[in-house]
Amino acid sequence: MATAALQHAPGTKRATVAGWILSGIVILFLALDGGMKLVPIQPVTDTMRSLGWPTDPVLMRVLGVLILVPTLLYAIRRTALIGAILLTAFLGGAVATQVRIAAPLFSHVLFGVYLGLILWIGLWLREPRLRALFA
Repeated sequence: MATAALQHAPGTKRATVAGWILSGIVILFLALDGGMKLVPIQPVTDTMRSLGWPTDPVLMRVLGVLILVPTLLYAIRRTALIGAILLTAFLGGAVATQVRIAAPLFSHVLFGVYLGLILWIGLWLREPRLRALFA
């Protein structure tokens, strides 16, 4: 009963649409990133090398799966929270990698933070049950 009331609260439909738009941006970006790692093309290999990661195709495929599985979980309403948590952990590793190579702060190091913020704002807006936890 309370869930039904949350879904019909004023502005909830707009929030849900905005949340799915933001989440969609994150989902598309991460699906593209993970997919490119599954088929290790030369730009992916070059980027891995420049980040100090091994260029082994098996490792790249494992990383691709480690991006795609939580992204899929995030895209499904029932498992979105666990997907968001796992993606946040993965993005933390991406930030650490950028810090380790002394990449530019605002464009490279904080990119994972920006993506994580969009991810969580999108989930917050599209999921009234999450908002209800903090009400």
